[in-house]
Amino acid sequence: MDDNEIEATARLIYETGLLKLSKRTGWWLCGVKDPESVAEHSFRTAIIAGLLAGMEGADPARATFLAVWHDTGETRVGDIPHLGRRYLDAASNEKIAEDQTAGLPAVLVDQVRSLIHDYENGDSLEGDCAHDADKLDCLFQAIEYRDTGHGNVARWIESSRQKLRTKAAERLADAAVVMSSQQWHNTIMGTVRTTGPMPSATAP
Repeated sequence: MDDNEIEATARLIYETGLLKLSKRTGWWLCGVKDPESVAEHSFRTAIIAGLLAGMEGADPARATFLAVWHDTGETRVGDIPHLGRRYLDAASNEKIAEDQTAGLPAVLVDQVRSLIHDYENGDSLEGDCAHDADKLDCLFQAIEYRDTGHGNVARWIESSRQKLRTKAAERLADAAVVMSSQQWHNTIMGTVRTTGPMPSATAP
């Protein structure tokens, strides 16, 4: 790898950092003033993809890797909500990946472009898990926003459920919609109260 390839790789790393600042703009339509960033969405999507892959007998590492990269094209075009896509024509994620990886070492060009191609066009179980993870994160996030007072998220929950491909994702969605977003914490605190000392009055 020559110096130019190393510099191109460093530039891509800086570019992906933009996802930490880029907001998921679709949530503005249901009143969320400060929604999560694309990077925050991608992180939990990757976690979910790995879990789904394990449940479905697929390769968790591959599904997780697909999910990590699935929205990296948004450094170039931003997060365009579905409403905006009625009026805007954006470059495909594959085209963006071609531009983003120009000048990288050949091994990285093949790695990144194949990931984006598989996510956009593949029919693997790992790809299905990554796609389902994207929808499940939206569903979980909608419930979290609903539980903090945003009442216009029902459509996001239902549309996410309708697009799921795997049985494991459907079962997780069924479980998620009948619990609050704080049930994990309530369960832990309930266990602490029954098996250990009572928490202090100042404990969260």
